[in-house]
Amino acid sequence: LRRLAATHNAAPTFVLASATTADPATSAARLVGVPAEDVVTVTEDTAPRGRKTFVLWQPPLLPGRAAPGDHADQDEEPEPEAGAHRTATAEVADLLTDLTLAGARTLAFTRSRRGAESVAATARDHLDRVRPGLGTQVAAYRGGYLPEERRDLERSVRDGTLKGLATTNALELGVDISGLDAVLIAGWPGTRVSLWQQAGRAGRAGGDGLVAFVAREDPLDTYLVHHPGTMLHTPVEATVFDPSNPYVLAPHLCAAAAEAPLREPDLELFGPGTRELVDVLVARGALRRRPSGWYWTHAEPATGLTSLRGSGDPVRVVEHGTGRMLGTVDSASADGTVHPGAVYVHQGARYLVDELDLDAGVAVVRARAVDYGTWSRWVTSIRVRGVRAERTAGPVRWGMGPVDVTTQVTGFVRRRLPEMVPVGGESLDLPERTLTTTAVWWSVPDDVLRAAQVTEDAPGALHAAEHAAIGLLPLLATCDRWDLGGVSTALHPDTGQATVFVHDAYPGGAGFAERGFARGRDWLEATLTAIDGCGCTGGCPGCVQSPKCGNGNGPLDKGGAQRLLRTVLAHHD
Repeated sequence: LRRLAATHNAAPTFVLASATTADPATSAARLVGVPAEDVVTVTEDTAPRGRKTFVLWQPPLLPGRAAPGDHADQDEEPEPEAGAHRTATAEVADLLTDLTLAGARTLAFTRSRRGAESVAATARDHLDRVRPGLGTQVAAYRGGYLPEERRDLERSVRDGTLKGLATTNALELGVDISGLDAVLIAGWPGTRVSLWQQAGRAGRAGGDGLVAFVAREDPLDTYLVHHPGTMLHTPVEATVFDPSNPYVLAPHLCAAAAEAPLREPDLELFGPGTRELVDVLVARGALRRRPSGWYWTHAEPATGLTSLRGSGDPVRVVEHGTGRMLGTVDSASADGTVHPGAVYVHQGARYLVDELDLDAGVAVVRARAVDYGTWSRWVTSIRVRGVRAERTAGPVRWGMGPVDVTTQVTGFVRRRLPEMVPVGGESLDLPERTLTTTAVWWSVPDDVLRAAQVTEDAPGALHAAEHAAIGLLPLLATCDRWDLGGVSTALHPDTGQATVFVHDAYPGGAGFAERGFARGRDWLEATLTAIDGCGCTGGCPGCVQSPKCGNGNGPLDKGGAQRLLRTVLAHHD
């Protein structure tokens, strides 16, 4: 933008606003591309502010089986033993019901589209039991809805037609909805920035507000409800983004060249390494060099390459027979959510996926009143492309660098709701997906495994440690567990040892793995503390089970993970 303005002899002043940025001057400077000393910050807050009551809510223990609505915490598996806690989505659905009956205008934030649909459907059912028709005061709101449907929902909240809305982080910011009485947060939203963005929806316009954080069965959530100061009295995280990431910069260079030819002096505006990247784009036919500069060579707009979410073109969900488009799913998650046989939920209505055409970007569905949900299964492998940094702590080797992560959805299981009883499944033949990103890893030789007494159970111990480590890295980096992935193996061909990998879930990386590498000891200490603090015996969602495990949370060895982490940390003293 500054480059285009300069061609018209203009020098605009940029105004950036955020209530939750740790270092606004530095963040603004990196975003705009100017020296930090040229940024003037205004940090005094003169907006009217009422009292905000913050409640930390840990769901009660279950006597031995899941309660209705307990199936919706993302893709989580059923609790492995009696004594597990009721899920956050079930608790939030009950709280949303109570607040709606009390006349409180409420937003309920969930961690997934599935969770938002479940909270809304459960609350509507509860309300209709109190008085038929009362359930119309609650709805779901999430990404993937058509724009006109979202605008109708926003309007209904503003005019009071809707009292409660179960939503994903799609309503965290950027939408004008004020005057709410309460906010419910089902599970840690990933960062303190997101926490305060969501909490800020309650009590706007100077009124008082209620915020309830409802903990999920998750290592980080469990840690936070027992260490509230970490959540409420710690500064928000520094913004982590790398403008020089070639997976981010390349499409922006294409878009810039389409707006006006790139010239040699322009390249300095985009940072070091830009010239080399431009040469790569020329070699691949994206740009063409002429005496007057570099030009975009294609007829289609280059702006389509610069998706803010980096998820590619969306897959349209279309109803069979009517041709009506129900919504969209980002292409990165289509294999796991709208594969043939999957259950797709839209405002409480259930549909079965008949066909997924990835080339055309269409999933065809039929309305079906099924009593089950579907959970996909996948396999993942990882290849180290290079080592950007490494260090040793005795026999423990740490590494960080670029990797190729290959994932393939191989099937799915059906589970009857709400009991989550398996009722069958199918295999799938979907293409492999490869993500080139950045990972941090630690490797240990056989004598460390023997010292930890996990030689025979090494796969389960490593797998459990991997899950818990992914759950705790958000304490140190500006991310949540859905921004990360992981692989563990008792013998990796690129390291020659037992290895745990944790990688960024974004092309090229987003800085999370680097943060884990820099604070490896702190990270593993927090991981061990979280596992030790969980009262279960064999492992549960509160410590070593993961809601996003493609292997169905197996094998897992909680005790082995504890012994292994203690042994690894002993070499960091």
